[in-house]
Amino acid sequence: MSKKNITFNADSSNGRPRVVIVGGGFGGLWAARALADVPVEVLVVDRNNYHTFLPLLYQVAAAELEPSQIGYPIRTILRGVHNADFVMGDVTAVDPEARQVHTKTALIDYDYLILATGSIPQFFGIPGAEAHTFPMKTMEDGIRLRNHILRIFEEAERETDPVRRQRLLTFVTIGGGPSGVEFAGALAELIHGPLAKDYPTIDLNEVRVVLVEAAPNLLITMPERLGRYTVELLARKQVEVRLASMVSEVTKHAVCLQDGSEIFTETAVWTAGVGGQNIAQRSGLPTRRNGTVEVEPTLHIPGHPNVFVIGDLAAFKTADGYLPMVAPVAMQQGEHAAQNIGRQIVGEALRPFTYTDKGSMAVIGRNAAVANIAGRAFTGFLAWLIWIVVHVAQLIGFRNRVMVLINWAWNYILYERVVRLILASEMPPAATRDLEKGEEGHMVRI
Repeated sequence: MSKKNITFNADSSNGRPRVVIVGGGFGGLWAARALADVPVEVLVVDRNNYHTFLPLLYQVAAAELEPSQIGYPIRTILRGVHNADFVMGDVTAVDPEARQVHTKTALIDYDYLILATGSIPQFFGIPGAEAHTFPMKTMEDGIRLRNHILRIFEEAERETDPVRRQRLLTFVTIGGGPSGVEFAGALAELIHGPLAKDYPTIDLNEVRVVLVEAAPNLLITMPERLGRYTVELLARKQVEVRLASMVSEVTKHAVCLQDGSEIFTETAVWTAGVGGQNIAQRSGLPTRRNGTVEVEPTLHIPGHPNVFVIGDLAAFKTADGYLPMVAPVAMQQGEHAAQNIGRQIVGEALRPFTYTDKGSMAVIGRNAAVANIAGRAFTGFLAWLIWIVVHVAQLIGFRNRVMVLINWAWNYILYERVVRLILASEMPPAATRDLEKGEEGHMVRI
């Protein structure tokens, strides 16, 4: 099938440079906004027509927020950017020599390109990890995991085989960074709160929530005492933390550790690592082992000063190592790449990027979080309040902010979660069949 060539808005000024931004995440959207006053035409391309607020994706998986509350239409976000347009398309590759972006159905010409495609799970070659774990990188991932957890409790309530019931009621999260910690804490509160009331016949003593981390502490990018505090607090929430435990294999029914032990489970969640989207590899760009692209200090790729790579896809090296794959890095790099494009247009020299680290934080559950801000460590209720303020402020859209606050208040006051729906239309066909007949044809008498 021949591909058509996509042009920009007919009413845009002729002769202006064309900037194509691949990716509607934090980096891409912040770049588009920063280009609002630059004499260019901007086109944002993404496979989805919405932006996902990834820091709260785990709350979708833990039945705390609706998917629509952490998603926002990209076209609505770009309304205030008069020189920007949006195309929904799945980008397959880029051609820096021809200055074209390839999608499945079209070719898009550009003068300047910003690659902000984000990251994908990285499984480090662990056998079975990709096939048998639940990642948390997309909205679909969060919905699928939520449906799976609720389906597991439906099955466990009527399961008479104690071995299989124990396996059903064991939940393993692999990875002790912020995402793993936050999901494990939220899952424990979901189980011991609303689900305990929904399924009174299930003995909560049979439920295990396990967090597996290869390092000797949790949250290793934060001060050590915050990691120790997190371990203690998760233990109070009945989360079993396994430190210095490396995963050797994941099977359909177990997480196997290098010490020879096995954790039998039907639910293994993967938060242990991410790598760059494979668009760079498909395009023949030089990448590191994790799929990221080494960039110059000015954020462009070597040999192509009109192609910028930002966010999780960019490998930006500093004196202390590579910058982390977090939203603040992507936002700051997006703005800087846009500014450098503006400098190029007027013939000014590009400026190197400098990251301003405003701190990091993770919420562990009700009234409890950890934060490392400007070299100061905060824990408990104060850190929890800081976490709430920062995340609500960063949410895009007034409606989303209001709805998230309402949901959080409802959960806080009533110890309830309103998003406990198993929607068949959002479940893989195999999962729908399993809900009806059990695992591998295992019939359950009701």
